[in-house]
Amino acid sequence: MDKGRIKNIYNHISVFLGQENKKFQISKIGRGARNREYNGTVEWLADAGIINVCYCLDQVALPLKGNYNPKNFKIYFKDTGLLIASLDEEAQEDLRSNKNFNTYKGAIYENVIADILAKQGYDLYFFRNEKSTVEMDFFVRDQKSLIPIEVKASDNATRSLNKLIEDKNHYQDILYGIKFCHKNIGFNGKFYTFPYSLAFLLRRYLRARETTKKW
Repeated sequence: MDKGRIKNIYNHISVFLGQENKKFQISKIGRGARNREYNGTVEWLADAGIINVCYCLDQVALPLKGNYNPKNFKIYFKDTGLLIASLDEEAQEDLRSNKNFNTYKGAIYENVIADILAKQGYDLYFFRNEKSTVEMDFFVRDQKSLIPIEVKASDNATRSLNKLIEDKNHYQDILYGIKFCHKNIGFNGKFYTFPYSLAFLLRRYLRARETTKKW
């Protein structure tokens, strides 16, 4: 394996996480870079326990493992400290002082939740349609349904989450959603809100929810 190419992938993770769609594109990490030249590099970093790979769903439907595009993915650090360390020294100081998050505010919260989900045994999937009118950070499932998970650095609008839940013609497998944000535990009839600190209990919660048959 070419160590230089592995390092090139690693060094560009924070670059793509700082962009709006966060999609990792090998063709943009260097002049003339081609996917076939980097075969196995992303997998090597994942197997080494350095990154979590999140794949885009072709359609928002079950099953998850049979319904994603292996060429369309995001890369998150397995340790959010690695994301912070990959930035310049001034940015690191700002983030440690809880100020000037700028473009990395959403990336940091997404990276934290991605790693928490992965540590619970979840594979990572996201969705963005061609027109970018519907996008969702992550998906998990329970026994009956597909569950969209939105991660908000602040309590902004949740248009995509509402659309995924309400549009039964296109998203029949979704019955409810989950939003991690700066809010207390709640349920508005469509989606649950949880503070970030409770994300590590998600799998346990979903199992308990199935057992008690409560919505």
